[in-house]
Amino acid sequence: MIRHAMILAAGRGERMRPLTDTVPKPLLRVGGKRLIEHHLEKLAAAGVTDVVINLSHLADRFAPALGDGSRWNLRIAWSDEGPEPLETGGGIRRALPLLGEAPFLVVSADIVSDIDYAALPAEPEGLAHLVMVPNPDFHPEGDFVLDGTRLAEEGPGQRLTFANVGVYRPELVSGEPDGRFKLLPMFQRAMRERRLSGERFDGFWRNVGTPLQLAELQRDAIAI
Repeated sequence: MIRHAMILAAGRGERMRPLTDTVPKPLLRVGGKRLIEHHLEKLAAAGVTDVVINLSHLADRFAPALGDGSRWNLRIAWSDEGPEPLETGGGIRRALPLLGEAPFLVVSADIVSDIDYAALPAEPEGLAHLVMVPNPDFHPEGDFVLDGTRLAEEGPGQRLTFANVGVYRPELVSGEPDGRFKLLPMFQRAMRERRLSGERFDGFWRNVGTPLQLAELQRDAIAI
């Protein structure tokens, strides 16, 4: 069972402006709850006990809104990246001391889904295991090819979109220096080494990147 998780919440949310000028995107509400609260509920239900949340934009708004996590029977730790977020890779690398040595779950705060976190592998076959979804209208070309359980940049199989949910071993980023860097090159290196696995998810999944997507999610909130 996965005990540690990280919620990526440090982004500026430029495309969500002006809403994010005063409220961090993960704290925007949908279905009567903040976006990030949907994840905290699901993580607790899946048996996670410790959650790291990385912060940058309007970082001081999170602790008053979420507290220490005890309302979800979780322990929340904060990884404050300062005024400039470290990108996904750098953010995870900075948070490693808070995440322990075992594989951990990572989810972006700005998606909503009914992915069963408890069903994800606690021990990925390689360096990471990613959840992939059918390509949405806003990303028709997809990200990676899924051939069975193996992910690749090109080749036979289904070209799908990364759902921004995955289980990572610390080794995926631990060899990188502390600082700002993207996660994609880490994935590409793992794929070349055939150490990146994945699975297809066909259930409810929404990205929340713009006011229109937020409004559509509000309309579909009965689904979550």
